[in-house]
Amino acid sequence: MSEPNALPYAGIRVIEFTHMVMGPTCGMLLGDLGAEVIKIEPIEGDNTRRLLGSGSGFFPMFNRNKKSIALDLKQPDGVEAALRLIATADIVSENFKPGTMKKLGLDYDSLKALNPSLIYVSHKGFLPGPYDHRTALDEVVQMMGGLAYMTGRQGDPLRAGASVNDIMGGMFGAIGAMAALRQREITGKGCEVQSALFENNVFLVAQHMMQFAATGRAADPMPSRISAWAVYDVFTVKDGEQIFLAAVSDKQWAIFCKAFGLEELLADPRLKTNNDRVLAREWMMPLLRSHLAGRSAAELSAVFEANELPFAPITRPHELFDDPHLNATGGLAPIRMNDGSASKAPLMPLTLDGERPGIRLQPPLLGEHTSALLREVGYGEAEIAALKARQVTAGD
Repeated sequence: MSEPNALPYAGIRVIEFTHMVMGPTCGMLLGDLGAEVIKIEPIEGDNTRRLLGSGSGFFPMFNRNKKSIALDLKQPDGVEAALRLIATADIVSENFKPGTMKKLGLDYDSLKALNPSLIYVSHKGFLPGPYDHRTALDEVVQMMGGLAYMTGRQGDPLRAGASVNDIMGGMFGAIGAMAALRQREITGKGCEVQSALFENNVFLVAQHMMQFAATGRAADPMPSRISAWAVYDVFTVKDGEQIFLAAVSDKQWAIFCKAFGLEELLADPRLKTNNDRVLAREWMMPLLRSHLAGRSAAELSAVFEANELPFAPITRPHELFDDPHLNATGGLAPIRMNDGSASKAPLMPLTLDGERPGIRLQPPLLGEHTSALLREVGYGEAEIAALKARQVTAGD
């Protein structure tokens, strides 16, 4: 893993026409795994370079391990440059509105005619069907796909606290690209891969759909659900601190009771099994909350960890920069922010041969690789200068 060619997708070239989160996530994952990912940006740059608030971290997070070339695709010469790059590619990835790539002559059918081995990944709001004309956002599909209902309280649908469908939609796009690469090894032919926000969201709530299929009862929102486990809650403890504590088996229940001096509960026939305790939660949980309320979160954490019981502090995202486990295991890597400052970013949550695939290329400056990439596909210095003068392209 110390050598670049040890990464599994080294030698694979990806050309991406992507913006925001979903499409860039696909390219980031492939790039993290060794692919050469070339991001084609408009002359003014990807809009996420300029977003504020909740979007201010989008570009550095989802555009590492990529090169940038700036092209004006509204000009024929910009499209011609893109086509030259695509001729060298294994994968094209895009997440424009339906019809946009076709207008540019960069849709799958057009490119397949030029290169039958090309893999083409489209990231959309909906797979082809009655909804595919709609404009989708992560929040839109969370609302219509049941996730917001399950996350919020009764009568108060609430989107999840991260761009779960955008990120996982990009992840499934990358998985589809990987599958298509394997298929190409067998058949010699490329194919079109489609990933969509709505269908991704339905996949996320499938467990609740199947709960209804199994029981005939609709799933309640998570805040008011009947949990499958008796002790599986956030507890407010000393000084108003909060901590999540769980005991999800009969064995863990016995350990929990002994650790906190609650042996009398072990002898109570109403609490013999996990299912008994689930039915007894109405009176059991106030008793447990009262018993633990005087202890600090740190004290409870120590007891739960010593007894191998599940627990978790209630952590805010920015506090994870200082998480000892993430820092000790190399789960955070140096990253260049949009303003040039330095921070850290989470790496992919997996290891290959014991190592986390890291950051080989910092998020690119706009058009940072324009000239080098144009030279590679046959443009001379005078041609590159002329393209820049006519604002067909920009950058170094």
